[in-house]
Amino acid sequence: MRRVIGILIVLLCAGAAAVLTWPQAFHLERVYPIAQIVAFRGLVVIGFGALLLLGLILLLIRPIRGIAACLVVLALIGAAANGAVVASRGTGTDTLPDKTAHSVRVMTWNTAGSNATSADTIAKAAVAADADIVSLPETTIATGEKVAVEMRQLGHRMWAYHTQYGEHGWDASSTTLLISPRLGTYSVIESSADGSSNTSTVPSVVAMPVSGDGPIVVAAHAVAPRQDYMDRWRHDLQWIADQCSAQNVIIAGDFNATLDHLTGFGTDGGTMGRCHDTASVTGNGGVGTWPTSLPALAGSPIDHVMATSAWKATGSLVLQSLDRSGSDHRPLIVQLDPAG
Repeated sequence: MRRVIGILIVLLCAGAAAVLTWPQAFHLERVYPIAQIVAFRGLVVIGFGALLLLGLILLLIRPIRGIAACLVVLALIGAAANGAVVASRGTGTDTLPDKTAHSVRVMTWNTAGSNATSADTIAKAAVAADADIVSLPETTIATGEKVAVEMRQLGHRMWAYHTQYGEHGWDASSTTLLISPRLGTYSVIESSADGSSNTSTVPSVVAMPVSGDGPIVVAAHAVAPRQDYMDRWRHDLQWIADQCSAQNVIIAGDFNATLDHLTGFGTDGGTMGRCHDTASVTGNGGVGTWPTSLPALAGSPIDHVMATSAWKATGSLVLQSLDRSGSDHRPLIVQLDPAG
């Protein structure tokens, strides 16, 4: 009987390890609570490390030594596999290449509202990054305009666009997008502004170029995958992917999803629609952007900059120096250069 119980324990642990390591194989990457667990692969590695220590301790108990040995092997495989996934996506770079006349710098930062992050802090970070596009989920147009004014005073002109749900002052019901005039004049499309085609609970901004040859720019904000919001979250991810069907698109924002959750949303080799994730090809795809209370490699990389094949990502960084600025998100900054 003891042997049967031991085999069942090992099989259950093996199944759990397989699901947490590669949930896409079981189509569970967007199913509660697996989606929430795999969002933190760094912590999953730590969890397997704890299981490894437990297995080593249990090896000292002769009657269960066989079970313990199996747990040790499973823990080693699980820790190695999840660590390899994080490493393959990138564990951090902190420099950007020199900016050329044709480069576009994109910064996305969920600021958590004006009570958390001041306009001055946002403006200084955006100017220091020499950003041409700044996506600011949970930021009202009032704050966005202050950011644009302060950036102009620092010699960096920007135009402010936004979408807001409702008339209340809840910052999470607003998303602001700043775009440099050098990319041309933009207009927020009506279906994005009135919410008839948008993310479900918190808004996104779709800005189309009116003049110039700049890209379509989307400041995205998907709802968080809480248990009661899973359907809305999946809807939002599909909506974001649908925005990336044109040739020249840049999407930046808080997706509330890691690369594990985005399986199946790509077309023509893209990650989301025809857009490719930029952080994962420039060494930062495994670096957590949320929450700032956790070390970056233990956090969840849920903020993204994505672009179509019209652009080549040449560098990125997750800005950790502002972890005490008030927001629970870290800014992600990416440099894009025209492909070819």
